[in-house]
Amino acid sequence: MRGNEIILKGEADELNDLDRIFAELMILLNRNQAISDADVETVISLVRGHAEDATHRDGGGPRPVVLYTKTSAIRPKTDGQEEYFAAIEKNDIVFVIGPAGTGKTYLAVAIAVAYLRDRRVERIILARPAVEAGESLGFLPGDLREKVDPYLRPLYDALHDMMPSDKLKRYLETGVVEIVPLAYMRGRTLNSAFVILDEAQNTTPSQMKMLLTRLGIYSKAIITGDITQIDLPSTTTSGLVQIREILTGIEGIRFVYLSDKDVVRHRLVRDIIKAYDAYDHQ
Repeated sequence: MRGNEIILKGEADELNDLDRIFAELMILLNRNQAISDADVETVISLVRGHAEDATHRDGGGPRPVVLYTKTSAIRPKTDGQEEYFAAIEKNDIVFVIGPAGTGKTYLAVAIAVAYLRDRRVERIILARPAVEAGESLGFLPGDLREKVDPYLRPLYDALHDMMPSDKLKRYLETGVVEIVPLAYMRGRTLNSAFVILDEAQNTTPSQMKMLLTRLGIYSKAIITGDITQIDLPSTTTSGLVQIREILTGIEGIRFVYLSDKDVVRHRLVRDIIKAYDAYDHQ
């Protein structure tokens, strides 16, 4: 009898895998209007290998796929991240506030790349404040990219994970993808663009207002930040902290808050965040 139970369990697992493969392929077909042999192989490999234990909700079904890459499927891994993804679909401006390791930036870039691929936008604009450089930025040696690259490197890293190198290089050269310091956004109007402002806790109120008023028609924006890691002078108000009091309740704008429960880095990152929170509230 025990042997029959094992066989039945194995058959059930196989059926579950087939259901998951079919479900993922349907999602991919609906998104891309086509499925290649490589897509089928990728989905089968992901499902059969059980590569992502966190891709299923406690209640059952798979979490939605944000973007397929050559090696994996990028999708929300926690309830908070899934709320974040859903908020972008329903709103044009989303503020995502949470501690380090919760995937704020990585998921934002994945969503932007998916929108560009699906031609829902024509370009991606990634911006970060170069707080440490301050007014001395112009006196640093090299061209603009050499001066600000250290501050923008996390955005480059995320894009390299999601695009072939030759395509990314071409997009950067043609301006389809721009990675720029926040200060260089002034005076622009961004139509049909997916805008990401990263490390927004280090913006001043005037910088935040400037960025938000750059948005043109058919554009979306994700503003990410961790209000526990503000690097501004103590006398300067964070634009991300202030904006919560100004824009809350406006239709089309959503605030999403991630917590230590959404940390997807090393397991100790969550413990470190909890320890710091406990220390700060002593």
